[in-house]
Amino acid sequence: MRKLLSLTLMALTASTAFAGGYRVSLQGQKQLAMGHTGVAVINSAEVLFFNPSGMAFLEDRFNASIGGNALFARTKFQNRENNWMNSTENFGTPFSAYVSYRATDWLSVGLAVYSPYGSAVEWDQDWQGSHLVNNIDLQAIYVQPSVSLKVNDYFSVGGGPIFVTGSVNFNRNVSRSLTDENGNRTDLTIDATGVNAWGWTAGFTLKPVEKLTIGANYRSEIIMEARDGDATFHDVPAYLSGTLTNTTFDADLPLPAELTVGFSYEVNDKLLFAFDYNRAFWDAYKSLVVDFHNSVPTSVNPRNYQDSNTYRIGAQYIANDKFSFRAGWYFDESPVQDGYFAPETPRNDSMGYTGGLTYKINPKLGVDFSFLFLHFDEVDNSYDYYQEDGQYTSFGGTYKSVVFSPGIGLSYSF
Repeated sequence: MRKLLSLTLMALTASTAFAGGYRVSLQGQKQLAMGHTGVAVINSAEVLFFNPSGMAFLEDRFNASIGGNALFARTKFQNRENNWMNSTENFGTPFSAYVSYRATDWLSVGLAVYSPYGSAVEWDQDWQGSHLVNNIDLQAIYVQPSVSLKVNDYFSVGGGPIFVTGSVNFNRNVSRSLTDENGNRTDLTIDATGVNAWGWTAGFTLKPVEKLTIGANYRSEIIMEARDGDATFHDVPAYLSGTLTNTTFDADLPLPAELTVGFSYEVNDKLLFAFDYNRAFWDAYKSLVVDFHNSVPTSVNPRNYQDSNTYRIGAQYIANDKFSFRAGWYFDESPVQDGYFAPETPRNDSMGYTGGLTYKINPKLGVDFSFLFLHFDEVDNSYDYYQEDGQYTSFGGTYKSVVFSPGIGLSYSF
């Protein structure tokens, strides 16, 4: 029985994902509308997220931007061989807020608050893949004070520390068949709140000629160290009531480092083009280790994510004093390798189509609108590392996913 318990819980924690496919690129209405480019675009306080060194080149002394998105995600699953079908529709509200101030001709300071990780997946309870996941809710909020030093009229550097606070709630069935005496499937909820960690970001901005801006920014890896989270079992059969006891757990949760480089070019006073290349170092997420604070053995679950790339292009056209229009596109590679495709991260390579506009209420205040349509490549894949009775068992099928996200924000500067 102990062997069965060990294997069951090893598999049970396999999908306790705090990262991997949960990167949400919605950190500013203006920049989202331009394909989420921004490492070399200096048009608002949103530059604090993309490259804080750009603060030194903002036109106004004071700049503030605040905004949020409604995120609608839908995934359909089908396994024709077993005639399995299911779907999940989820909603999220990522947000961002930025403020910058030029204290002197060479020093600018700022503060950014944003939510780059935060997603939810909720399948039908006890669905065919419930031994991997029933539902998961992940949230992470970044708080980033920054400084920017203007070395000269052509070059600046900037950066700052990042404080992260987050939480996760995850539920799945203990096995593919275990029930209590009434036939209710036995499941486990893992819950951790107030998970805090620190990281940092740094970058530079170079303006070699008047119309060309080059930027680079690095955001460090952040390890979310969950300690004394709650692990709660439900509908446990009587013969396991002495072993499947509620307890606490520890787990380290990696959020990967990112490097972004890019440029923007002003064709004239009205038209600007931008390109960003982003490298996410997901190979840090090799496995998830969960230590339970009772007799349950430590669980080690392989993930073996791989580094991934994102290519972004965007454009901005200032039509007149009242309206600016923006559009963009990007291609985002999945970090998940074949055989590791778990239904709590039902995302493959994707292409994002974006657009938006700004309406200036007056010279200081503007309203920003954006939208994102994200289409994921249909994928036929599986998760092959679930163990039961000492044997690996595969679960897979075809996944189709799309995301739509409208957003709105306000920008103020003087």
